Amino acid sequence: MRSVNMKFLSICFILVSFAGWSQREKPMNYRRFDEKTFHFGFMLGANSADFTLYQVPKAYEQFGVKSVSNISQPGGQVGPVVTMSLGTPIVRMRFIPTLSFQERIIRYQFEDDSYVGSEFNDERVQSTNLDFPLMLQFRTLRVNNFAAYALGGFQYSLDLQSQEDASQTFFDPFIKIKRSDWQGQVGAGVEFFATYFKFGMELKYSHGIGNVFIQDGTTVSKPIDKLYNRVWWFSLIFEG
Repeated sequence: MRSVNMKFLSICFILVSFAGWSQREKPMNYRRFDEKTFHFGFMLGANSADFTLYQVPKAYEQFGVKSVSNISQPGGQVGPVVTMSLGTPIVRMRFIPTLSFQERIIRYQFEDDSYVGSEFNDERVQSTNLDFPLMLQFRTLRVNNFAAYALGGFQYSLDLQSQEDASQTFFDPFIKIKRSDWQGQVGAGVEFFATYFKFGMELKYSHGIGNVFIQDGTTVSKPIDKLYNRVWWFSLIFEG
């Protein structure tokens, strides 16, 4: 019985000590951060890109295609960061011109596998983009050296690898997408303040506003009606 009481008292002491420690105010790093109007830094991260895909009605009857689906693929991005305070530490505007590398796979399932040599056929769509996102950031007040935020906005993307104007061949057709695209974006992140800089982790989702698919009558494009770009972005952000 005495042993049980001692264990109970020890646990209570640990919990009380932890609660006291967690309530204690920590030294605040980079106190003058929110006094600046502009902040500069850099971003690097990874992405997962695919399409929102709409198949043409009666694709099976017309083209012998059982299904058309898309598979997301990993990519990466890097770019400079410019953040401007809008008169208050909790509302900011952020601009991150980004070089991103993306890949998507469109998978066809055919009824007649002799047509393509197998039941499934994969078409890879690769992009090297210049992205120009403009976001409004709504941040919480700092709690010691931590803050969280939500953001929303839009971006313009220019696909430097687009084959929009390339000539097609009958024996080796490929998917064409438009060079330019507008996308809406939403996301959230957390920030940690160090002595001389701020480190953040951010997760965003973007979706195309317009259809980027180019229908040119090839065997791989006929079963598709529309394609919209869709990307998940994870970024590490450093600002001074």
